[in-house]
Parts: sequence; structure tokens; C-alpha cells
Amino acid sequence: MNNEHLNKLRHSCAHVMAQAVKKLWPETKIAIGPAIENGFYYDFDKPEPFTDKDLRIIEKEMRCIISKKPDMACSLLPREEAIKFFEKQNEIYKVELIRNIPDEKVSLYKTGEDFVDLCKGPHVENAGEIKADAFKLLSVAGAYWRGDETKPMLQRIYGTCFESKAELDEYLKLLDEAEKRDHRRLGTQLDLFHIYHEEAGAGLVFYHPNGAILRKIIEDYAKEKHLKNGYELIMTPNILKGKLWDQSGHSGYYRENMYYFEVDEEDYAVKPMNCPGHMLIYKSRLHSYREFPIRWFELGTVYRQEKAGVLHGLLRVRGFTQDDAHIFCMKEQLKDEIKGVLEFVFSTMKDFGFSAWDVEISTQPEKHIGDDKDWEYATEVLKSSLKEKEIDFKINEGDGAFYGPKIDIKLKDAIGRSWQCATIQCDFALPERFDLTYMNEEGQQIRPVMIHRAVFGSLERFIGTLIEHYAGNFPVWLAPVQSVVIPIGDGHIEFAQKVKEQLQGQGFRVTLDNRNESLGKRVRENAMKKVPYVLIIGDKEKEAGQVSVRKRGNEDLGAMDVNMFIKRLKEESENKLAAGN
Repeated sequence: MNNEHLNKLRHSCAHVMAQAVKKLWPETKIAIGPAIENGFYYDFDKPEPFTDKDLRIIEKEMRCIISKKPDMACSLLPREEAIKFFEKQNEIYKVELIRNIPDEKVSLYKTGEDFVDLCKGPHVENAGEIKADAFKLLSVAGAYWRGDETKPMLQRIYGTCFESKAELDEYLKLLDEAEKRDHRRLGTQLDLFHIYHEEAGAGLVFYHPNGAILRKIIEDYAKEKHLKNGYELIMTPNILKGKLWDQSGHSGYYRENMYYFEVDEEDYAVKPMNCPGHMLIYKSRLHSYREFPIRWFELGTVYRQEKAGVLHGLLRVRGFTQDDAHIFCMKEQLKDEIKGVLEFVFSTMKDFGFSAWDVEISTQPEKHIGDDKDWEYATEVLKSSLKEKEIDFKINEGDGAFYGPKIDIKLKDAIGRSWQCATIQCDFALPERFDLTYMNEEGQQIRPVMIHRAVFGSLERFIGTLIEHYAGNFPVWLAPVQSVVIPIGDGHIEFAQKVKEQLQGQGFRVTLDNRNESLGKRVRENAMKKVPYVLIIGDKEKEAGQVSVRKRGNEDLGAMDVNMFIKRLKEESENKLAAGN
């Protein structure tokens, strides 16, 4: 099925859902109902909350409407006439939408004789094209009208629709698998982190010991890899004067997402980005062309005032750490540097077990800074860099950063979902704003080009991605606890402690589980924690100086010498062998 027809089908299904809701609960006011990726939604203003039972009732009514095969016909109505039409029906949200439409005539869609909705379309010609067994209503969530927290909270019903029942069933299986992999649920199960504290506020991450270890592994990897690839580590303050953000342009584009406060009658802001601090380090001394390219890397923690409605586990938080780097180079070095970053990104992602991704170039947005010729040049360099690396890409028109075009890399996880990861942004504008220069061979002051880039994007989002990609079954090198030693009885504890110390002495992360619980319970609970290896010690193992090894997934590897097990762990860790996911 082509995407255009699928979107029509889903958009039409949203309208049929709204029609069903209005028939079942006539007092309900309707808002908007678009097709979205993998489905559709519609927002409703209804006094009582929708329940799961209500969703099944709505589905039944939708099938009744579809069975009559009503036409979905478009008509144009003069703007004032359309306002009166919806005012008469007390559809206040439709009236507000129409008042913001500048056109003299507005587009309405009529489904059969019973339902008229404000909509640009497109829709299928006949609602009978929606197959009764190929759609499903999935969930209800809250959504502020027009995304504004000062406006009414509406109820948003999400659904999905396909051309066939087989496609729907396949998608529902994917949803079920995605739920099992949900990083929020696994974060609790594996004791990695929690986010909400009533005393602390929403969108702020608290890493537990296991989560902190996982994060440290990723941070250590990032630092080592950057140093090997010619980057230098820097650190910048978390707060900077407000006027610096005016100079960079961030206050004009991100102010509503920034935290401002006053010190000594002067505005300060908590940094939402790291780039201005890096530019101040650059300006701290003179630079020569002989130094280029300069590559600076920082694990910089930033804070953004995200609305409560968009917060989502580790994927959307208010405080997060970016693996942020900025490269200062000459114009003629730009392409080679971008190609080098691409190699860096893809080798990193392969180490973390990803083998598929989508790449897109986002071009000049309507609101931007900088010279149009620089934008054109930078965009062409991004395109040619990808082409020379033989990397397929798509164009995402108008979605670049306000200071330059960018390459975005979206990872494909184990079940085929996309996750925003690395970004590579080309910038001529901020070096101009901050008056950055270097001395060329002729002794002239020349403007450098600046590349903004992150490989993980943010550590929080990347950790969430890893959890869901592996379903918590981390490969040995990433697992917060790589093995657990379980003595069967009290007489085996002393030897179990020696095994633990021997493993720790080799740098492995290991725990001892000598709780006063049955062996079966301890094995099951550590399996729930997805520990890669469980080492069991009883009389035979103690006497032989061995351990009985069970691999995650309940695979019994039998008894082996401790040194043999250590060799196995080393091989898996050093080669970054992927776990089953």
C-alpha cells in the first residue's frame, strides 16, 4: 500500500471515530483528528473520562457506520457561514480553528447524512473502504488543546488502521513486544533509575547504582573513543549570563524552554546547550590555521523547560547530558571533517549493537540566522559527504537548526523502530555572531567554520534506546552486573566470596547472593534482573575449585574452572559480543 492511501485511510478512520463518539455521547465537543505515524488520534472534550470499555463500544459503533458505506464528500463553505454552522452545534474548538483560518472559504467533509467536520482532507471517497477488522482503538491520553498548558485538557483517543487484518495483527504483535521492552518498566525491574519525585519535580532522572554503572560504562567509552580520534576534553559552566544567549540567538528561539534567574540584578540562564561555552573557550586566545581542525568534546549536562505533557521516561526529560563536540576548521576542511564524524558515528553504533539506520538532511527553516549563500554551501557539503560515503539519505525540508543545516541519524532497533541518535550540524552563523577568527597563511584574520555534533544525542535517550533495543538483556560489556555468585548453603559462602574477589580483581562487575532463600528463588530473581551469568557453588564445585555456570536464558554450561570462566568473560567484553535481543 502506498503511504498516501494509507494516510487517507487512517485520517478517514479518525473521522468515523469522531462520528461514533458524537452519536454515543452527543454532548461531547470535538477538536482535531489527524493521521499520524502508525495510526491516528482524535481529541475530545467530554465531562466523563473514556474507559477501556468505552473504546470497545466506540469500535462497535464505528463498524456500524462503516457497514453503511457512507460517502465522505468535501464541500467549501464561506468562512462566516462555517462559523455560524459550528456555533449552532456548540463546537467551540472548531469555531476557534476557523477564526484562525485566513481563507474566505473553509473545507468541510461530510460523512453520510449525519456528520460534518472541519477538515482539509484528504479522505477516502467512501467510509466502506475502511475494513471492519483492520482497525483498532488503542488507548486514551490527556492532551492540552493546541498543546498549551493554559488551555483545557482534552481526552485523546489513539487508534490504528491498516488495509488488512493480517497487517493489523502484525502491528499489534509489535506493540505487545514494544510494551515488554518499555524502558520505564525495565528501568524499575532492573533497578536502573527512576524519574518522578514529588519533592523534586518531573523530568529529572535519579540513577540507581546499576543505572549509574551503565552510564559510567557509556561515558568511559565515549571519552576513550574521542581521545583516540583526535578530540580534546573540555568542560564549561552550567550557568551563563543571559546576554550570552541573546548573542548566540538561543534566547530568541528557545527562551520559553530555558530556565532564567537573576543574580546581582543581572539575568542568568541555566544552559540548554553547550555551544556558547565552547565558543568562549575558542575566543580565550588567538588561533592559527596550523592548529586546525580543533575538535573539542564535553559531556555537558543541560536543562530545558519541557512541558509536562511531552515528558516521556528517559526519552524526553528536563535535565540530560549531551555527548557534545564542536569542531572548528577551515572551509576547505569541512567535508573531510563531516566524513570523519560519519565514520565515528557508525563505528560507535556498531559497537553498541546497532546495524541499521536511516539518515536525513534537514534544510533551512523559515526562522533562521546567517547568510543564505552559506546555508546553500553547507547543505551541499552535507549532501556530497553522504554521497561520497555511499550513504543513502532523505531530505527533511525546513527542519534544520536555526543556525545551519544538519544530518540526523535515526537508529533501527531490534524490532525495527526508529530512534533519533546522532546529529551533525554545519554552522557559519555563530562564528560570525561571536566574532571567531583564525590567522591564515597570509596573516589575515579569517572566520572558521563550526560543526556541532553529538553521537549519542543525549545519554538519557541513548540509555533508554539501549534498554529497549536489548529488552534489558545487555551484552556482557554493558551489563551493570556481569555475573552473580550463588552459594547453595552456608558451607559454600567462603569459597563463593573468594570467587567473587577473583572476578573483581580482574575488573568484572560481580555480586554475591547469599540470602537465606531457596536456590531456585535466587536463580529466578537474578534471571528477572537479566544478569548474563549465574555461578552456582555447591559441594562438588567447592571440592573441585570450580563454578557451575548458567548463561542468561537458562542455558546450563556445566562446571568450569574459574580461570576458564574469566577467559570467556574477557572475550565477550573485549569483542563487545551482542546479547540476544
